[in-house]
Amino acid sequence: MQPLFDKLRILARGELGLTLGLLIVGALLLQILLAIIRGASRLRAERAQHRAALEKLQLQVQAAKLRCQEAEQGKLHWNGYRKFAVARKSRECDDVWAFYLKPHDGKSLPAFKPGQYLTFQLDLPGRDKPLVRCYSLSESPHRSDYYRVTIKQEKAPPDRPELPPGAGSSYFAEVVKEGDILNVKAPTGHFYLDMTKSNPVVLIAGGVGITPMLCMANAITASGTKREVFFFFGVRNQREHIHKLELEKLAAENDNIHLHVCYSKPGTNDILGRDYHHEGRVGIERLKEILPSNNFEYYLCGNGAFMKSITDGLEAWGVPEKEVHFEAFGPATVKKKTAAPTASETAFLAKLQVTFARSGKTVRWEPSAGNLLEFAQAQGVRIDSGCCAGSCGSCLVAIKSGAVDYLKAPDAEPEQGACLTCICRPKGDLVLDA
Repeated sequence: MQPLFDKLRILARGELGLTLGLLIVGALLLQILLAIIRGASRLRAERAQHRAALEKLQLQVQAAKLRCQEAEQGKLHWNGYRKFAVARKSRECDDVWAFYLKPHDGKSLPAFKPGQYLTFQLDLPGRDKPLVRCYSLSESPHRSDYYRVTIKQEKAPPDRPELPPGAGSSYFAEVVKEGDILNVKAPTGHFYLDMTKSNPVVLIAGGVGITPMLCMANAITASGTKREVFFFFGVRNQREHIHKLELEKLAAENDNIHLHVCYSKPGTNDILGRDYHHEGRVGIERLKEILPSNNFEYYLCGNGAFMKSITDGLEAWGVPEKEVHFEAFGPATVKKKTAAPTASETAFLAKLQVTFARSGKTVRWEPSAGNLLEFAQAQGVRIDSGCCAGSCGSCLVAIKSGAVDYLKAPDAEPEQGACLTCICRPKGDLVLDA
């Protein structure tokens, strides 16, 4: 009997040893597995850090290249007006033409910032002085052989048929032809897309306001980056669909361009899904429906009511004002908010008088007018204007007495004793030669 117990004890000790051995081996395998997992996690984290560092370096290199290019291109800019030949004139849709302009001297052209415009000096028959008009560039800024502007002929409003059509746009539509020579200033303007950034953007255009937006989208695709773009464009129907084929090609060939065309009054031959994506207007509800969040940088261009509706909607949605950029054609259609004047400032401003010497008018200054150009127009005093951004110089008026404050720095200092009325207001009692 004793030998049997001895055998059982030996067997039990063997099974216990085997169990302990298996446990030890299991613990070692678990430690090895955890070490592998930790190593793989560190490797993934290091790779992610490496990719982030590489992307940051690439952006820094791209930004440095852009700065170098801008410095080189700055040498190609010109002062005053330069002669350009109309190499091509093409009808894009109802009342809209694209003009391809080549320098008459055959020299290279400087690149420009996407969103900027050209200033034209037009010699119209029957006018005592040239007409100055500004039109946004509508193609990629990386062309060195030509510029393109896209211009809509402004007709008299339907409710005011007695008013004349737009003088500058009608001249381009009806008079300017291929081969004509035009006087053009170098590209300028403070409304443009920063190409050194990589953040996603939302481009919002109404009607002919598409021109700077198309330029921005073209600039992004030409740069080779995959910067995400949500592009909203609103028109009534296909008859007003500016650069339709170009837009469709842009979206089809670049998966980072998300195009959303909205027709407010589709025609009988307009097909949803082929010609446009949404029926109705571009509005804040449309943006909320499509955008994954409000965390974007926004660029807008269109008529006054369109832009005010969008900017008000973005503000209500919680988008910071600094993330919303817009282009105002003519008198400012959307005004940036400014701090309300103090009681003493209000009392002082209310006493200021502005005299338009040639027109024989002396009127009390109205701070709500914003600038002297809009104030003069409200008083029936004619002052020529172009860009309304302090760039083209067409609103320059001599100061006979007094001084002005500038709302923003002009692109170039006006001549001594004169002011750019589109971007200034009176500093005290003021007499203008207008």
